[in-house]
Amino acid sequence: MLKLGFSAANAKIEVTCSENMVRPFSKLRSRFASSVSTGALTFDVDIDDFLTNLFELAAWPSADDVRWQNELLTLVETNADDADTIDSRLRGLSPESEEEQPLLGSRWIASLTDFQARDVSKLLNLNHGANFSVPGAGKTRAALATYEGSRLRGQVERLVVVCPKSAYESWRDEIALCYGTDAVTVDFLNVLSPVAPEVSLINYERLPDALSTILHLFNTARTMLVLDEAHRTKLGSRGAWGSATLAIGPYAARRLILTGTPAPNGAADIENLFGFVWPGQGRVRVRSAIESASLQEASRRLSPLYTRTTKAELGLPPVSIAVRRLKLPNLHREVYSALLGQFEGARASGGDLSRFGKIALYLLMAATTPALLSAGSSRHEPLVHQIRPLQVPPDSTLNELMRDLPAYEMSPKYEEVISIVAKNAALGKKTLVWSTFVRSLTTLRSLLSRYEPALIHGGTQDRDAELSRFRTDPKCSVLLSNAATLGEGVSLHQVCHDAVYVDRDFAAGKYLQSLDRIHRLGLPADVETNVTILTSDGTIDEVVERRLEIKLEFMGGLLDDAAVTDLADLDEEPSEAAGLSKDDLRYLMEHLRADAAE
Repeated sequence: MLKLGFSAANAKIEVTCSENMVRPFSKLRSRFASSVSTGALTFDVDIDDFLTNLFELAAWPSADDVRWQNELLTLVETNADDADTIDSRLRGLSPESEEEQPLLGSRWIASLTDFQARDVSKLLNLNHGANFSVPGAGKTRAALATYEGSRLRGQVERLVVVCPKSAYESWRDEIALCYGTDAVTVDFLNVLSPVAPEVSLINYERLPDALSTILHLFNTARTMLVLDEAHRTKLGSRGAWGSATLAIGPYAARRLILTGTPAPNGAADIENLFGFVWPGQGRVRVRSAIESASLQEASRRLSPLYTRTTKAELGLPPVSIAVRRLKLPNLHREVYSALLGQFEGARASGGDLSRFGKIALYLLMAATTPALLSAGSSRHEPLVHQIRPLQVPPDSTLNELMRDLPAYEMSPKYEEVISIVAKNAALGKKTLVWSTFVRSLTTLRSLLSRYEPALIHGGTQDRDAELSRFRTDPKCSVLLSNAATLGEGVSLHQVCHDAVYVDRDFAAGKYLQSLDRIHRLGLPADVETNVTILTSDGTIDEVVERRLEIKLEFMGGLLDDAAVTDLADLDEEPSEAAGLSKDDLRYLMEHLRADAAE
């Protein structure tokens, strides 16, 4: 007898046989590359390896002698059903336009837009799926409608949502709009709750410590698992959040991911996302589509796996994005070149991605002003700029120059921000200013004090108060923030239509998410949204610009979304590597090498 079931080890299958089948059992184990013996008659194998190579079970002497754990058999069967549906769509045998409208029953009280209804219908005709619609398209409501439709079909009884903490309020508000205030019980996932609510919310940070609690929920009721802002798990098994979702995903009766930026750094990101949705086949389908075809053909092959409502479909007015290229003043250039010389030595001696990620961060700071690298009395101490430039001492050291630079030269980027904010304020317009670095934000708060700026970063005690002041106080003309803190879950398009990027890092997903804070559903047709990107000539800013161009062209082509591709024409958690990938590293090395050769 052969027994197949989930292993106690995360994301693995346990295979066990009876004593009289040792020889065929040994042959079977050798057919799985990831197999590890855990006993004389037992071995574990990675879920992806097992599901990808299911055909190897055909070599077992008797198919009638195989016993499946029910949950594992359900995983295999739903994967197979979805594969058939996807292949039928690709062959044109199941046109999506002919799929039925979703039937959501009597307790559903909300309306769906045509795009939401289309997306929900497509998702309901799959056991598992993905919604890659742009922010503002109503992915939360579409996910709830998918859950309700699945519940009416008897497929699920409970919903678990993993999301950023900032999205809690949005989910609870949307549930109240879709069901009324008392029809559905909602709570944060809590091991102390005597009765599990119908809908449980948990944030990504808490997820790794709550796996046993979630698995208990899955074992007591058929559960739909939703990953909101699923790009946070794009590292897959290499990241804590990705590992946690891969560990619990196979036990869910239904899996759904939501993100508007599924491939911010290339093919590996979307492979990992689909590897969660369809263990075994998802990763293989993405790899096969991308490696064996043009990007246009890859987009066609992958389109049946997900839904996407684009900004063009929502009818949003276009966004105007301009790049302002700035020349570094003499001292800024001298210090930047000296820093490059130091880091070029690090390039020659080698190092891991994390090390070069830190170098990238240093250079991004220096491209704004090398003074950001100097030590202050605290991490976030603002730089002190002199009103009148002072004469530079002729024998200053590099450290002294970095420290005292604001007394001699103003950062051209800061000068541009001041100019843009002043012009907008004179017209009664508010401005959103983005910078990766908190010290840069606190410096700008000082420089823009007359405009009473709001400031939000990871250490802000009362984020809601600062947001409220920016939205409602006419004296507050500026909001200063970074994409790691405010890049998701916040809508500012009602009050702000102008944004400035002091700097950008290599993370294309964070950049796209931050753009959507002021350009989303609800904008009147006559509103013009303006975005200004500041870059320093001859610095790492140009490397970032080229890399973002490549990433946006890939993601726009893969999603067949011209709006994302057009952004490239202009040019997963928070990481100290500035979103640096191995391909980004190659471009950074060339930047270091080129400057050293001058």
